[in-house]
This record gives sequence, C-alpha cells and structure tokens, in this order.
Amino acid sequence: MNSNTQPALNQPMQTNDPVNIDQYLEQLHADFDPVYNMLMDYQCAVMEVETRFNILNNRLSIQGEHNPIESIKSRVKSLDSIIRKLDKLHLPIEIESVEGNIKDIAGVRVVCSFADDIYRIEENFLAQEDITLIERKDYIKNPKPSGYRSLHLIIKIPIYTENGKKDMFVEVQMRTIAMDFWASLEHKLRYKKNLNPQTIEELAKELEACAEESAKLDEKMLRIRERIAADMQ
Repeated sequence: MNSNTQPALNQPMQTNDPVNIDQYLEQLHADFDPVYNMLMDYQCAVMEVETRFNILNNRLSIQGEHNPIESIKSRVKSLDSIIRKLDKLHLPIEIESVEGNIKDIAGVRVVCSFADDIYRIEENFLAQEDITLIERKDYIKNPKPSGYRSLHLIIKIPIYTENGKKDMFVEVQMRTIAMDFWASLEHKLRYKKNLNPQTIEELAKELEACAEESAKLDEKMLRIRERIAADMQ
C-alpha cells in the first residue's frame, strides 16, 4: 500500500503499526464534521421555512373560515444524492460547490386546500423582508406536458447558528391536495422498472388525462367554496 493512501472508512486499517484510536477519530471528525454541519444548516433552513408557513396558516385562518394549508412536508437531500448531482454537473465534490451551485438540497412542500390559497400564501410568504425570491416557476397556470401542476419557488432565507447569520437556499413547492395526489402517483407509476415502451406511452397519456380531471376537480371545489361563502354573507 502506498504510504499516502488513505484506508476506506468501512474497511479496517491495513497496517502492522498499533492504531492510535484517538488520532483516527480526530481525523474522522476533521473530514466529516464540515459535511455534517452543512447538512444541519440545510435542516435548520427547512425548519425555519416550515415555521414561517405554520405561522402564516394560523394567522390567515383567523381571517377566514378555514386553514389554507392542509399539510407541510420537508426533506433534505441525502449525501449520496448531493454527490451524484455534483458529478452530473461536472463540479468538484466540495462543500463550496454544493453551497454555490445546488439550490434544491433543502425542500419544503406546502399542500393547500384550494388553488387560490396557494397564491395567497405565496404573496404573504414572499412579503417577509428577509426572504428573497431567486426563481419562480408556475406550473399551475402553465402545466408541464406530462400534466404536472405545482408552483415552484427557490428562495433564500437566513438562519442563525452559533457561528452567526447564514443565508440558505430552499426550494418550495406549493400544490393543492388534488395536485399532490396526482404527482405522488405519477412518480410511483412513471418510474416503475422493466416497462415496455408501449406501456410507458399509454401510461403517459392516461396520466395526462388524469391531470386534466384533477384540474377540473380543483376548479369545481373552488366554485363550491365560493358559493358557500357568498350564501353566508
């Protein structure tokens, strides 16, 4: 073994010298603590965004007859996924590459009752002075060819750690219940392995038709809500 070669982390050290476990652990922490800290920063950013939406939901529910947000889901990409994306982008596998080039490591999905709730929540969320909108894609008004519908936002939000303030990127997806139901099933069905091309093509057409029906359902439910609200005045 070359003297400069580092042993794999999941393999025992191949050496005749006694292992100094304290030095070994110190080196492990030096190598991995920055990565864990980075992932924790993204987890803190997710928690911050979730809190903002929960506060908005509670405040707006006081003004209306319902809570506009049905559920909030979140995730932070795994280290494997981050490394694969860096490789796909032909970027160095370094923390600096992650923080400067990948903006969807932290993700929050907000599921609303009605489509107009999405835009109402978006407006109030982006009005907060420490939140910066980086990118916006409205797949509700402009659905993807597959039928996918959702509002996507890339935002920058500050977190406060023991080291001070740090701005973090977070991807926010906003959908109705019907949109979320369709997207979840579409993902499970479309990426089934070992499907022949004809089946894939047929499924794509069926899913697109289901997306149109889902959109009609959202519109009908919104009209019902508006009619109920009008009768109560």
